[in-house]
Amino acid sequence: MIKELTVQGVFAENCYFYIDGISKAGFLIDPGAQAGLIYDVIQRNGWHIEKILLTHGHFDHMGAAELLREKLVAPIYIYPSDARYLTDTYLNLSENSGEPVVLRHYEELEDGEIIRLKANSGFSLRVIHTPGHTPGSVTFYSAAEHAAFVGDTLYEHGPGLTHFPGGNRAEIEQSIVNRILTLPDDTVLLSGHSSPITVADERMILLA
Repeated sequence: MIKELTVQGVFAENCYFYIDGISKAGFLIDPGAQAGLIYDVIQRNGWHIEKILLTHGHFDHMGAAELLREKLVAPIYIYPSDARYLTDTYLNLSENSGEPVVLRHYEELEDGEIIRLKANSGFSLRVIHTPGHTPGSVTFYSAAEHAAFVGDTLYEHGPGLTHFPGGNRAEIEQSIVNRILTLPDDTVLLSGHSSPITVADERMILLA
């Protein structure tokens, strides 16, 4: 089960709950802001969040992560190439946001890693390294749900931005063509700042 929640910080951002309907355990992806709201949704539904997963290290995708790590007793995971973004407010873009964001507690992800629930080992996500927006941007893919959480690598109208520190246009194009658009056509792409779109429809937009 996938639930989207748009949270409002400096920017509006889509965070996601990926929850196992049997155990009610699951993953929280990109909690960008409004930790209290996110926590209330979790409590109201009786969910148990085992891990907090970050698609990349920009502040609008992890601004609520530290508080939720403490309240939920759930570790934060990020790809190693973006680990330095967690403690560098210039890199994570929070330097001039009014509320600088620094995270010091995290675990590292690996490309191709299968992240499984302890409560149900059959419930999982695959980590796909998709650099370009940042060096350590990743996509979390669920074959069971025909869905991929792409962060800011790809939007419904095309590639994500690459003019921020560490961004690379050639890399993001390669990530999209070789790693995201090679997923099954019916895979729904869930981004941080746009509406869902399937791989097939995204391919048509990019190749038009």
